[in-house]
Amino acid sequence: MSEPSNPAMNHRHPMRMLVRIVLVTGLCLGMVGCNNKAPGNTSKTSTSKATAVPSYAGTIVAVGDSLTAGRGVAEDQAYPARLARRLRSDGYNYRVVNAGVSGETSSGALSRIQWVISSLAPDIVILETGANDGLRGLDPALLESNLDNLVGRLQAAHIQVVLAGMRMLPNLGADYTRAFSATFPRIAEKYGVIFMPFFLEGVAGKDRLNQPDKLHPTGEGYARIVENLYPYVIKAIRQREGKGPAPLQ
Repeated sequence: MSEPSNPAMNHRHPMRMLVRIVLVTGLCLGMVGCNNKAPGNTSKTSTSKATAVPSYAGTIVAVGDSLTAGRGVAEDQAYPARLARRLRSDGYNYRVVNAGVSGETSSGALSRIQWVISSLAPDIVILETGANDGLRGLDPALLESNLDNLVGRLQAAHIQVVLAGMRMLPNLGADYTRAFSATFPRIAEKYGVIFMPFFLEGVAGKDRLNQPDKLHPTGEGYARIVENLYPYVIKAIRQREGKGPAPLQ
């Protein structure tokens, strides 16, 4: 991650909703078949097949900032699309929705969480937010309050939550970075939600896994993120389906 003044994640970057649905199975195109009627034969009529509508075991919504939206990479390289493919290959019939908004702070996430709940109807939410709070030097107490409200509202709506932890640049000072990173495990413990300690584990600080801005992962970086995140998502799926917790690997 680079200096907080980097425009990739600061307030000068336009706020742009990037809600995209990544279908876990391919859409089936409607096909219309017609039977030609022979002269004088009125017993045969045209028949058609309705467009097939995919059905899913559930919906996973990825809520976050540009790290979720996939700024700088093709849509199919961002982590929600990669997660959808991994789930599908392992036989999990879940729809994955990318609800990442570039430049968003935790306050922004809180302002739209009710829309996410009511419009996208998630069964599971992967919540990745707070990086822009830190890059702007916002009070960690505000971040904690927002996380508290976010997770509380999601749980009140009976939605499984996977909370992704975040860490901040060391040049902001030891006291700030310590207070910032401590908010995530406290909220996870308070609500008993599934907690991924660091969203960018094994990616942050590695040039080959990040774009030139040193803030946003490359496609390869997102592949690493999905590898790290996947066990937590499977645990959420198992809990939702009443199968009990799966051991994290």
